[in-house]
Amino acid sequence: MGLQVPEQGWLVSVTLLLGLVTSVRCVTRGELFPFGQSAGDQRLEPGSDRTHQLQLDTPVLFHDTAFDSLFINTNGFVATTLPSSESTYLGSMPPEFGMIAALQGDLDTSDGVGKVFFRQDASPAVLRQAADYINRAFPDDKEVDPNHTVVITWVDVATHEPPSRGDGIGKKRNTFQLVIASLETASYAIVLYVRDGIQFSSTPVGSSSATMQAGFSKGLVQGFFYSSQGSYYRITTDDEASVRALAEETNSGVRGVYVYEIGTSPFFSNVAPGEVMDLPTESPHQTVTEGSQEPVDEDRPVYYGGQQVEYPPYEPDGQILVHPVQYQPQQPEVVQIQMEDGDINANVFSYSYGTCASNAKKCSTFADCRDYSSGYCCHCRPGFYGDGIHCVAEGKPQRMNGKVHGKVFVGNSLTPTEFNSNDLHSYVVVNDGRSYVAISDIPDSLGPSLQPLSAVGGVIGWAFALEQPGFKNGFSIIGGEFTRQAEVTFLPGNEKLIIKQEFKGIDEHDHLVVSTTLDGRLPEIPRGATVQIDRYSEIYQYSNNLVSSSSTRNYVVSMPDGTTETRTYQWRQTITFQSCQHDEASRDVKPTQMLSVDQVFVMYDPNNQLIRYAMSNKIGDVNGGQQEENPCFTGRHGCDTNAVCRHAQGVEFTCECAAGFTGDGRTCYDIDECRDTPQICGFNAICNNQPGTFRCECVDGYQFASDGQTCIEVNRPVDHCQAGTHTCDIPERAQCSSTGGSAYICSCLPGFEGDGRACRDIDECQPGRCHQAAVCYNTQGSFTCQCRPGYYGDGFRCSAEREKTHCQSHRDSLLGVTEFGPRGPRPPVGQFVPACDENGAYEPLQCHGSTGQCWCVDRSGQQIPGTLSGPGSRPMCIDHDGPRPSVRPTPRPDVQPLPPGTHLMFTQSGKIEYVPLEGYDMKTSDAKAVLHLPEKVIIGVAYDCVEKMVYWTDITSPAISKASVQGGVPIPVISSDLHSPEGIAIDHLGRAVFWTDSMRDRIEVASLDGSQRRVIVNSGLVNPRAIIADPPNGNLYWADWNREAPKIETSYMDGSNRRVLVKDDLGLPNGLTYDPHSSLLCWADAGTHKLECMNPSQGDRRKVMEGMEYPFAITAYGKNIYYTDWRRDAVIAVDRVTGRETAEFQPQKRTKVYGITTTFAQCPSGQNYCSVNNGGCTHLCLATPSGRSCLCPDNAVSVSCVERPGGY
Repeated sequence: MGLQVPEQGWLVSVTLLLGLVTSVRCVTRGELFPFGQSAGDQRLEPGSDRTHQLQLDTPVLFHDTAFDSLFINTNGFVATTLPSSESTYLGSMPPEFGMIAALQGDLDTSDGVGKVFFRQDASPAVLRQAADYINRAFPDDKEVDPNHTVVITWVDVATHEPPSRGDGIGKKRNTFQLVIASLETASYAIVLYVRDGIQFSSTPVGSSSATMQAGFSKGLVQGFFYSSQGSYYRITTDDEASVRALAEETNSGVRGVYVYEIGTSPFFSNVAPGEVMDLPTESPHQTVTEGSQEPVDEDRPVYYGGQQVEYPPYEPDGQILVHPVQYQPQQPEVVQIQMEDGDINANVFSYSYGTCASNAKKCSTFADCRDYSSGYCCHCRPGFYGDGIHCVAEGKPQRMNGKVHGKVFVGNSLTPTEFNSNDLHSYVVVNDGRSYVAISDIPDSLGPSLQPLSAVGGVIGWAFALEQPGFKNGFSIIGGEFTRQAEVTFLPGNEKLIIKQEFKGIDEHDHLVVSTTLDGRLPEIPRGATVQIDRYSEIYQYSNNLVSSSSTRNYVVSMPDGTTETRTYQWRQTITFQSCQHDEASRDVKPTQMLSVDQVFVMYDPNNQLIRYAMSNKIGDVNGGQQEENPCFTGRHGCDTNAVCRHAQGVEFTCECAAGFTGDGRTCYDIDECRDTPQICGFNAICNNQPGTFRCECVDGYQFASDGQTCIEVNRPVDHCQAGTHTCDIPERAQCSSTGGSAYICSCLPGFEGDGRACRDIDECQPGRCHQAAVCYNTQGSFTCQCRPGYYGDGFRCSAEREKTHCQSHRDSLLGVTEFGPRGPRPPVGQFVPACDENGAYEPLQCHGSTGQCWCVDRSGQQIPGTLSGPGSRPMCIDHDGPRPSVRPTPRPDVQPLPPGTHLMFTQSGKIEYVPLEGYDMKTSDAKAVLHLPEKVIIGVAYDCVEKMVYWTDITSPAISKASVQGGVPIPVISSDLHSPEGIAIDHLGRAVFWTDSMRDRIEVASLDGSQRRVIVNSGLVNPRAIIADPPNGNLYWADWNREAPKIETSYMDGSNRRVLVKDDLGLPNGLTYDPHSSLLCWADAGTHKLECMNPSQGDRRKVMEGMEYPFAITAYGKNIYYTDWRRDAVIAVDRVTGRETAEFQPQKRTKVYGITTTFAQCPSGQNYCSVNNGGCTHLCLATPSGRSCLCPDNAVSVSCVERPGGY
């Protein structure tokens, strides 16, 4: 595939879950992209050789040209210009015009049976389906994500023949579809040929016939003197057998589906076909008899709490005789399942015999409580479904998160692979029944063998299956709290695996929570093998508080050497739950229902160590019944993923946005209840908007009352530091720091020693403090150094010759003075020369000798805005003789004085948290969340110590945002032209933010409000992530974890003087930090598992520690380095001097920890040329080691922007 788009990891969680495609069965008409009136199609005028010009919302790239319109033609093709008469190309291919031929011939739709439908479509479902096919066809290339499609469908078209009597029913007809999917830099053609949809392969041309053609013709290409025929890529040949084979072959891994890259920008070479030509052998459907369903030693009834459950054999043809299970639990509070491996105690919610008056709050927020003679029950309101305890909005996609535990043996291995809180994520598009499941951190020794086990996610598909009329999916009946146990037996080796899953309801983010345990043995599937699972049906039997099912399933294993094996496993499961027994109507559930599962896709991704499952699920009659054609029941309706499909008569339907969303049903937008109704949460509460709903949280100092809604005040702690009731020494010697609640700590200020309650001055005048030609004077909390008479300097450096000050060097350089001797004070005519006082400092008043203008300057000689005066007048300038900052000694290298109120701030998916530091120790008991950001995947985090703001990158929107750590709503900073922002850094002196974009492969800078945006590095990057700013020295550092050539680079803050610091012995340098006190640049490498440091100016690289598991981000503070680890889901402290871990903190939410930074109570010391008056720049001021660069933003349109190179 010609286009290479950067790859995204599982950090984009949902995106990868949706990157799944259908199996390799032949395509049926029902599996085409949605078409017809119900999909919003236009219909081409009936007849022969009819053409319609379609103006495009997004250009289509064909070869090396972008086209804003296409011409849809009856004859099975799309043209890039108005096509000439059919007589010019029928039987005489290629044509003179640009043609995308799905199946071109002389076709006719004038009989009213054949039709040609077309539309533009940018709906998420269609874009996702197109991406699935493209990415499946090019498995070795990086995934693409189209943003526009054109869908053209030729349905039951016939050959064009002379008029004849009759209705045309006996005619042969063809059905096929062309989808053109585009993104900014490429376009793809997806052609789908339906099984039994190619009934003729040639059409009449004059007195003979011509074979139909499929392919891509560029048309005539204009030269300087004459035109020549452009390239013509043929899918079929002149042999009619090649046309008949279209529905049976593939280049995408799916029979009858062909994918081609047909245009790229800015360069194009050739049409690129899909690369998956091979198909697994399809085995005929096997009828499982009662005698062959289970091996002899397993052919036994299973008992559940004293009740025998019979598993009927699956009979695909004819009526199915089902024996409903009769079951009455003897202990309604706790249901126990007796199985071979022990009991599962499902301690789920249970109904009591009370009334709604005292139990209504146990119902869902979206449910009503009703009293009955024997007790109460909860019922979901209209627009919602569930068991009343858990209710979700109709049509709204559902997400599920959880952990996987257990031990699994593979093949004959004696050592199991252990699951240790592996992440499980699931996403379900409810309105068409598609479910996606992914489990992370699966080693390649286990991953291939897990592929047949789609049953892990099967219960999720059942819970949210597309409901046929009169039937209900699992969540509609039992809600979100239940326990499921399944037993899988693989034949013929009788390997057995037990799956235990506990579904725990809905969490604070409206996600279902599940805990999964896998124990047992799997037959081995070698590395590189793939698995194909055919569609299957499964009968579910329902009774009070118990659901059971069983089946036998076949799957095909395609070995790396090209051979295939058909294997089998037997499956049975029970689901226990607690229902409400008080409402007779709620027990009116059909005793049996059939779950139909198709489009099953399984894949192990060894690069990201992910196992993925996808399937489409429908729940309906065990005997099949009449096929429902209404799009609401087929799932081919085109409604938004956040909408519910409402069926009407026949094939009519409407799309209605789910509760909490607004729109026309085909496009739905989230309603921000927090913005629209600011007081919806009441007093002393914060409203957090979430997709389709919102959550209320009490502010600090308040908690929910017993009603769960009103926020009441709690006993507020006393801040003794603020109130002045602490026992610390006086402020001149000690600092009081609040540590949460009423607690505080006392610490002596630098220059003093003691316990903080009693501090005494340190006599810093030890030998070696000052220069040997200087005298040291001890002062309270500090000391000063003064050169002896006859020497000049600051006391730390003394010389017999007076060193020039900045002003003197500035002045003398203009007067032409060199160290070899002056040539005389002769400045160029019109040149300004600064005036210096007797101490070499800038005079506060400076005047231009030629123009007569005067102005005030600061200590560094920078003009103070608003002080410039004309000739003949002088402004009033303030002397610089104010108090000078005290000179402090350099602290000992093993002790770093810590500013009060310092914390570590880190990110997890959905929130930003902090943990206070007491000295170098993490106060883990006081860790709290700073900001809740549901549905966001937050990667990088940075802190502005000036305004006390936290900045972060979010790859879901994607966006860069900020918020006050003192409390406040998120504020967007950058929300456009981002693909995957990851690393972020703040220049607190120059007031700028820097970030990396790992998909745009560039580094950008902007002002802290998001304005003045500019790209400073846009070449030589592959996977940039971590970025660090060193504002006082004007340097940037960043890491690129390009697997083929990882490196750590640096440049000035304007992007100039770029160079590679480290490129050898690197693997995945994820984390990067710079310690200004020690001048050490340190990095954590997830490939080499090492922590290393170096002084960038010296290149003295050294190893700090090794044996790290999977570090992601790091930050430095004093003698410690703190890093986040994906394997351990933790923040770990490392003593940089000893190279040993000293502490570990695991947040309460056990998910991946991403970015980390240090938040200082006071800004680190230092200045740069941009910290005063924006460095004199009109727009962006970016520091360099010796000056600054004044740069214009990329979108600058104002003539007032002046650029000046660095170093001035």
